[in-house]
Amino acid sequence: MSKSYGDYFPTYSRSSAGKDGQPAFLSSTGAHLAAVDYSEIPLSERISILQEILEKKIHGFSFSPYLEGQAPGCVISEQQIRERLQIIRPCCNWIRTFSCTDGNERSPAIAREFGLQTMVGVCLGEDHAMNETELANGIDIARAGNAAILAVGNEVLLRGDLSEDEILDYIRRAREAVPGVPVAYVDAYFLFEKHPRVAEACDVILINCYPFWESCPVEYAPAYMREMYRRAQAVANGKKVIISETGWPSRGEACGEAVPGPENAINYFIETCRWAEKEGVELFYFSSFDESWKTGDEGDVGAWWGLWDQHGKLKYL
Repeated sequence: MSKSYGDYFPTYSRSSAGKDGQPAFLSSTGAHLAAVDYSEIPLSERISILQEILEKKIHGFSFSPYLEGQAPGCVISEQQIRERLQIIRPCCNWIRTFSCTDGNERSPAIAREFGLQTMVGVCLGEDHAMNETELANGIDIARAGNAAILAVGNEVLLRGDLSEDEILDYIRRAREAVPGVPVAYVDAYFLFEKHPRVAEACDVILINCYPFWESCPVEYAPAYMREMYRRAQAVANGKKVIISETGWPSRGEACGEAVPGPENAINYFIETCRWAEKEGVELFYFSSFDESWKTGDEGDVGAWWGLWDQHGKLKYL
């Protein structure tokens, strides 16, 4: 039986809570990390806060330009990329892309034209021939001045698609090809603890932080996300740590104690973005748009991570 996306993550259960009522993974830090309680703040006020955060701009959004009926492997037109970027450009300073093929390689240049910087994602997987195309295109994008960060691979160790040595070789080749451009690798925060050679090879540490996929109740999720960041800092050897993905779904099936829903998604967005701004943490929120194709790996919840729906309408209004 094949794994679903959530199967790759450790999970929380309420039975493991400490005596203070906090989840064990928070109690074990030795610090009091309070739950977030938005019950006394009217939903309308929370929506206004969300809008204010977007008006001030967040650091970045994960960006995939797919429309309904499209998925990785579909060729994306320049016009479609422009239309999607026009929607989110007033709300962020950066985007993060996930591929350098099938038209996605056009996104960084268009983003730069729109005044946005790009963390360019080179998609790596089990298809070594496709990996070579992705890497070559990513290097070309960086040489053209359109990659502020070149992210070589995303969650490859998490999925088990490639070995550590193979990933290190891709990182090495990218760094040699584009001196002066920060080169790194993206994965779940805990894998940098398990793979110190990968952390050492990166110019910056790019971590994906998903309390949802670890079944964390939403009231504890912001605190747990901050603990994930702290753990990555501990193995970063002084390098900058960037949260390359975090978010909360607005619909779909629960993951243990983690329950999707509009209010939970709003609350998580507000708390996460406020913390990132206060602490000066660079964070890419996942995601810009809902993507129905993601249900294949993640179940029905995979379609509902965007702040905008598939039609480009801001949700929660």
